Amino acid sequence: MTATGTEAGSTLFVASTGGHLEELKRLSDRFVDIGGPGDWATFADAQSESLLVGARVHHLRYVPPRGYRAAAANVSTAVALIRRGGYDRIISTGAGIAIPFLLAGRSMGVECHYVESAARTTGPSLTGSVAAAIPGVRLYTQYEEWASRRWQYRGSVFDTWSVQTVPSRRARRVVVTLGTMRTFGFRSAVTALLRVLPQVTTPDAQIIWQVGSTDVSGLDIDAHDRLPADVLGRAMRDADLVVAHAGVGSALNALDAGHVPVLLPRLRSRGEHVDDHQQMIARRLADRRLAVTSDPETLTADHLTSAMSRHVVSAQTAEPFRLRRSASR
Repeated sequence: MTATGTEAGSTLFVASTGGHLEELKRLSDRFVDIGGPGDWATFADAQSESLLVGARVHHLRYVPPRGYRAAAANVSTAVALIRRGGYDRIISTGAGIAIPFLLAGRSMGVECHYVESAARTTGPSLTGSVAAAIPGVRLYTQYEEWASRRWQYRGSVFDTWSVQTVPSRRARRVVVTLGTMRTFGFRSAVTALLRVLPQVTTPDAQIIWQVGSTDVSGLDIDAHDRLPADVLGRAMRDADLVVAHAGVGSALNALDAGHVPVLLPRLRSRGEHVDDHQQMIARRLADRRLAVTSDPETLTADHLTSAMSRHVVSAQTAEPFRLRRSASR
């Protein structure tokens, strides 16, 4: 474990990199009465290094999706870090790295909060279900539809967006991001885009590919495994079209840049993720006209053109996210 940044704060933010970290960073600005910016515990990669510049960051051993043994290996690290930091509270958006810290925190009498990912539109994830079994952890959903006495609604990372129609045109700059997952590839998305993109781009179009762990051998593209968050953000702002896997972080970055993204959900049946939650978030954003979604196998030029005919604007200032002052079972 390594630490970088400024002196310790009273709150410890815990999240895996990817969408979980992206969500927690955005929500951290909306938490009230937490006594300062807080410290961070996450994995070391290009995203966390660029997203958390200036913050005090504790780097943890990587935990892959459903990596139960790797998560358990971080328990002693969590205990040592919490004891040394003297934190008043722990706030996490998951995934597996949340459990060691919630367990350690509650065993040491520390106030613990778990915010379920915006990807979970109908109920908690496996991490959320485990967090709910830990006595005293305070639980939050980002969807009013499945809020309850135990899972309370305080707002969502998607609170502030609205859509305007704009003229569509051929794309000169395209960003394709398949996230930064270290475990699962998404080659079907790349091959689908190589088939369809020429129908909507100019002959000299520039395409930036961030493909994570996807094997792109033999596809004749200049791909990046991972790009720093600031580099990817600038590329999206300059782009005419953004296509992404249906990860929350990728969707948020596209919306920030003013784009309605084309979201291609990963499927468990193709070995692209541990479950099919990306279909849920893609459908929810499509229902709000904040995304266009398709399976790679059925992707057409019309999907891409439809996304380019809309522009996203920030509609309002998000309301504060008020943490619960007392736990309830």
